[in-house]
Amino acid sequence: MTDTHARTGVWFAGARGSVATTAVAGCAAVRAGLHPATGMVTETSAFAGTGLPSLAALVFGGHDIASCPLPKRAEQLTSAGVLPHGLAAAVHAELAAADEEIRAGGPLPDDPRTDAELIADLAADLVSFRGRHALARVVVVNVSCTEPPPAPDAERLPPSSLYAAAALRAGCPYVDFTPSTGLRTPGLSAAATAAGLPHAGRDGKTGQTLLRSVLAPMFVQRALEVRAWSGTNLLGGGDGATLADPAAAAAKNAGKERVLTDALGHRPEGRVHIDDVPALGDWKTAWDHIAFEGFLGSRMVLQTIWQGCDSALAAPLVLDLARLVARAHEAGISGPLPELGFYFKDPDGGPAGLPEQFAGLLAFADRLREAK
Repeated sequence: MTDTHARTGVWFAGARGSVATTAVAGCAAVRAGLHPATGMVTETSAFAGTGLPSLAALVFGGHDIASCPLPKRAEQLTSAGVLPHGLAAAVHAELAAADEEIRAGGPLPDDPRTDAELIADLAADLVSFRGRHALARVVVVNVSCTEPPPAPDAERLPPSSLYAAAALRAGCPYVDFTPSTGLRTPGLSAAATAAGLPHAGRDGKTGQTLLRSVLAPMFVQRALEVRAWSGTNLLGGGDGATLADPAAAAAKNAGKERVLTDALGHRPEGRVHIDDVPALGDWKTAWDHIAFEGFLGSRMVLQTIWQGCDSALAAPLVLDLARLVARAHEAGISGPLPELGFYFKDPDGGPAGLPEQFAGLLAFADRLREAK
């Protein structure tokens, strides 16, 4: 039998960032009845009886190299219009409790520790957190800033891979909500298989790519030829500043373009451009320009505009994933979870179209429901 009340840890890499802060505040608000669970797919009737840990059973902690406490970060997000007025004060206790469980990440500037030492220290934090709170399990979720891909001859692991390796060392399931390297190195992929842990990723699908995963199959199903698909993203905040680095932007765009290639069966002309606009803060605007050809060579265009708050779009998905992967771990499911491709730009296999991905997610819910 499953125990939805078993205390489950959610450990964020990037625990003082906008997404993690919004997730902690949002979870507290929903379980207190202050706000509905809008955007949380796992709170819909399709997931009744699946044995997911309840929101009340989640305990938060994490790693970060930033020092701003979560209550203060929540106040900043309120001023930016991300969190509703009064919420930071209403859930101050929950934010403060989570902040008490945040440990220094790494590598820090001038950090003398080797990769092996860093992994051991990060894993020790996870083990301590699990024991201190008598948690049934801890799911590590990477919501830190996007990294550039490591150089082919890099001697050290990137930070995302250090966190992923620490999760494996501590026996924790892992979710990569970023396009960073994470588990996707030869050594860690093999270690993940050997560890027998469920893991999911990568790069959360929150806005522009979500829309692409709906529209691209539509063109295929209607036998309309897509000639070119171009896009532009305007965003600010920490993500905007990070993606101003061309290498980091290239890592982000790879997932966006892969969705089109997989859904259309070819890579159309056009690219995605990302512009850092600090004044936008946590808000983003995405434009897409789709040139397609119809009957008798008639040339047509579809243009879309997506405007949204990145953290508010991402936070419910992060909570969904933590609960789903925790339940998979309890059910003895291991390895990559392509059934969770619904949530990712660059999933671990499976179809590219959102309807097919959602069908896979519902089938996974049935699998969890049947698991003892």
